[in-house]
Amino acid sequence: MAESPGPCQVSSVGGGNLLLPDQIPSLCLILLPLPVTCVTRGADLMEDSVVVLCPPDCTQWRVSVFGTGTYASVSSVCGAAVHRGVLGPSGGPVRVHKLQGRHNYLSSYAHGIQSQALSRWTTSFNLSSGWSCSDFPVFLLRFVQPWTNCQMDIAVVIDSSNNIGQRRFNLQKNFVTKLAAVLRVGPTGPHVGLIQASDTPRTEFLLTNYTQPKELLFAIREVAYLGGDTNTGKAIMHTAETFFSQDNGGRRGHPRVMMVLVDGWPSDDLGEAAMLARESGINVFLVSVAKPAPEELAMVRDKDFTKKAVCKDNGFFSYPIPSWFSTTKHIKPLTQRICSLDSLLCSRTCYNSVNIGFLIDGSSSVGMGNFQLMLDFLAGIARSFDISDVGARIGAVQFTYEQRLEFGLSHYSNKDEVIGALRRISYMSGGTATGAAISYTTQNLQTGRGRNFLIVVTDGQSYDDTRAPAMAAHKQGITIYSVGVAWAPLDDLKAMSSEPKESHTFFTREFTGLTEFIPLLVRGICRDFTENN
Repeated sequence: MAESPGPCQVSSVGGGNLLLPDQIPSLCLILLPLPVTCVTRGADLMEDSVVVLCPPDCTQWRVSVFGTGTYASVSSVCGAAVHRGVLGPSGGPVRVHKLQGRHNYLSSYAHGIQSQALSRWTTSFNLSSGWSCSDFPVFLLRFVQPWTNCQMDIAVVIDSSNNIGQRRFNLQKNFVTKLAAVLRVGPTGPHVGLIQASDTPRTEFLLTNYTQPKELLFAIREVAYLGGDTNTGKAIMHTAETFFSQDNGGRRGHPRVMMVLVDGWPSDDLGEAAMLARESGINVFLVSVAKPAPEELAMVRDKDFTKKAVCKDNGFFSYPIPSWFSTTKHIKPLTQRICSLDSLLCSRTCYNSVNIGFLIDGSSSVGMGNFQLMLDFLAGIARSFDISDVGARIGAVQFTYEQRLEFGLSHYSNKDEVIGALRRISYMSGGTATGAAISYTTQNLQTGRGRNFLIVVTDGQSYDDTRAPAMAAHKQGITIYSVGVAWAPLDDLKAMSSEPKESHTFFTREFTGLTEFIPLLVRGICRDFTENN
């Protein structure tokens, strides 16, 4: 009777399936295999002791194997594993130990592989079929549950420039494969695509090309080094413009993440590309490895490139790693950041991607007390949105016969500042010219990225025409909500409102009734945003 594995013992995975975190006890430390090809040699592996994942059918390749039992490092790892009998035709994980060189590698025939003799080689390796958690201090990661629901579309932009070189490029690919394995890619889970940054960006595979973990890890392993300049800005622009479209596999409603790896520093400017990414709702993370030494700073084109590239310069979206040789310990914290839905500020939602203008009636019929109730009502609406320099933005205009810009959409970059500015608005008092106020607002309250909304609050009939100015605003793409109080004529309110009129028009007899409209207006704005996105 076979002995059962201990709580941290893992045997070879049958059928070449990749070991996933939910296939082992949660208290166990797991070793994630490194995908290799049939022709990967022992000399190509960086670590002295590593578990590799071999593809199926390596016996069909013309693999070179030198030795018996102990193999010269010029040998194919997977070919030697088949020859040794620790790997079947379906592929799978194999443990590789690097050894010192030796004389007289013996030839033999076994399991469909003919090994060759070799008089001498500088390094060797041997192989085994299983491993336990206690065997390897290298690349051990603790299984953590929060990654199971990482519902993201993730574009990985890797550095393929002359600056990184072939060896560090391979270390970068190893890092990305480990990260992808921990993310638990699947048809209903996170999707990952990959782009290379070089002279010209190159898409290696799209989000939906590989939705099975094993296939994805092999695809990353197969990516070839390009060389050239580190044109990271071009790569970000290329990715932001097309990569997340539905035609290319982007999923509606799934947060968009772009993880950009840079070895050293970029050759081009990142500002314009990063702005497009933010305006497209893409959360850009910048992983900078081996930052410039003091003597290299003079060669860096833009010393603030990290701040310009990320979704938001708050420390969350930038992640420095000292060296490609120390990436393993950074996989867990970086994965947790990528999967932190609540912190992905650039994902486009109705709460963080709209511009809202408040058009406030300051006429004499309102009165000071009721004017304060109007401001409380508008502060309640503002409190419902995620206001920031990359999120929702709010501006305000007060009107009588005249108009006054209280603050513009770009004046305040957080919620507390906007609410404080609303509270400080002083009551003008005067007549009511709502039509002129709408025209003034559309011209002076600068619109920007995202959907544009205008909430008009008035307590009486306008002395001028409101239909033509409202229609002009509609044609500019501004959605108008009309909120009337007391003596405001319902027909005039509907004339200003966007279609359908009934859902964009609100009326109450008393100013105290305004607070009941806050959730209805917020829900309406979100409905309009969703229908148009």
